[in-house]
Amino acid sequence: MKRRTFTMSILTPLLLAACGGGDTEPGPGPGPGPGPGPDVPPEMVPYFDAMKRAATFMSEKVAYKGGYVWSYLPDLSRSWGEMEAKRTMLWVQPPGTPSMGHAYLDAYHATGDELFYKAAETVALALIEAQHEAGGWNYIYDFEGEESLKDWYETFGQNGWRLEEFHHYYGNATFDDAGTAVASQLLLRMYLEKKDDRFREPLYKAISFVTTAQYEGGGWPQRFPLMSKEEGVPDYTSLITFNDDVAGENIKFLIMCRMALGESQLLGNITRAMDNFVALQQPAPQPAWGLQFTPEGEPVGARTYEPTALTTHTTANNIQQLLNFYKLTGDERYIARVPEALDWLEKVKFTPELIELFPDRTHPTYIEIGTDIPLYVHRRGSNVVNGEYYFDKNPEKPIGHYGQARKLDLEAIRKRYEDLKAKSPEELTAGSPLQITELTALPKYFSLREVSLDDLYVGSTMATTAVAEADAQKVVSELNEEGYWPVKLTYITNPYTMPGTAEPYLEDTYATTHVGDVNDTSPFEPSKAPEGYPPQEQPTGITVESFIKNMGVLIAYIAPVQ
Repeated sequence: MKRRTFTMSILTPLLLAACGGGDTEPGPGPGPGPGPGPDVPPEMVPYFDAMKRAATFMSEKVAYKGGYVWSYLPDLSRSWGEMEAKRTMLWVQPPGTPSMGHAYLDAYHATGDELFYKAAETVALALIEAQHEAGGWNYIYDFEGEESLKDWYETFGQNGWRLEEFHHYYGNATFDDAGTAVASQLLLRMYLEKKDDRFREPLYKAISFVTTAQYEGGGWPQRFPLMSKEEGVPDYTSLITFNDDVAGENIKFLIMCRMALGESQLLGNITRAMDNFVALQQPAPQPAWGLQFTPEGEPVGARTYEPTALTTHTTANNIQQLLNFYKLTGDERYIARVPEALDWLEKVKFTPELIELFPDRTHPTYIEIGTDIPLYVHRRGSNVVNGEYYFDKNPEKPIGHYGQARKLDLEAIRKRYEDLKAKSPEELTAGSPLQITELTALPKYFSLREVSLDDLYVGSTMATTAVAEADAQKVVSELNEEGYWPVKLTYITNPYTMPGTAEPYLEDTYATTHVGDVNDTSPFEPSKAPEGYPPQEQPTGITVESFIKNMGVLIAYIAPVQ
């Protein structure tokens, strides 16, 4: 998954319905499918009941005004998204509030039970309240109001050493981490489901946000509306962003809107966005991409642990996207320079000596512009006040919270390129959502795994999870009496008390850890607490990730294969 995409089931693939055919009525949806009704076989009742108990607990006990964060202590005394959250907050980034809405709507499609639709509806209404006036979403929202949110940024946010995106309250919305994309997709699905006008205007606001924020060249900034230079806030957020597949997520959402709403004018935005991938591929001998670019098309750093450099994982992802665009359109321009990009990735692979330092990895993350020499990011200090990041060419003791090495399967990418090249134009673009003229239904399920561009082709089937009876029974048996699946929480945080000291810290205690001293509010694994911390226990709690995963198992077990 991407950094914050929720965990999908990883069992044996089977085929479930993905996209339907044309429809003459605006906004086709997949429909709920057969519900349990009075004819549910007795042996299936425990699975339906478990789904309803879990959804009722989450929607009535855990949600705050329809919103969710990521994890909670059982008594709800503390909760976390990417950082510790106030009880009055929701988290938009997956696996947050929109992800829960998708899971509820998928359960409705599998069962036809209105309980799940009502739960999804409550989530969507919470997101509408959290929607920025420009049409997108911030990472988080506080139902208590803007002053409470600003207080969070000034305490928890500013003291998360490694979480620089939370150091400033920008007051705008973000494309980062697919939060706006996943929320927008949920509003699209909710509107299509019953043509409820409560969802139409917020949906079209979200579409307008994506199109208005798009630069003339086709790319997108990380955040929008843009900050004014006079406000004194670091403005890396205005850079053209590929990090976390910002452009790819926006393209996918716009394609969904063109398919299901018939908004044909979006084709121009989609084409400009695809062309931007071509325009920003760097010239030989380094035909690659960076995480961000200046308006002039130069790679540039963003957060202080993201140096100005070319990045191998971004390059691999962008190659895959170009192959997607070629398949969508049949336009040779999109793959004309793919071979040289692959050759470059082959060239900058780790040497055997570096593989020993980075087992099970093939590539450095950062490559110096002009030399092809790897760069590595390090940090010194103990907290956000006295600490700093720096980079050099020494692979020893790199930072631990942002991967300095990647595993890329170049052979698989090259094979995909060759397979696509071998197809005739007609075969290549058959069913392409950019070629259709009639309205087309979206996939039926969004929470069993991430919906890909391939899933949007007319007549496609969506590989998801096949679930054995024993696996479904295990999920039911693990649901506790209260109605949730208890799990060990992977990350915890230091409670906010005060800002860290500015006194220089000269040891390297925190050079590779996920958290600094006890004033750092960054999340960390209890078992990997830094030296000098008191023993940390891994608490048992409630997570939206476990809910989505287990509901996915039950959905895949009870849903009819089509």
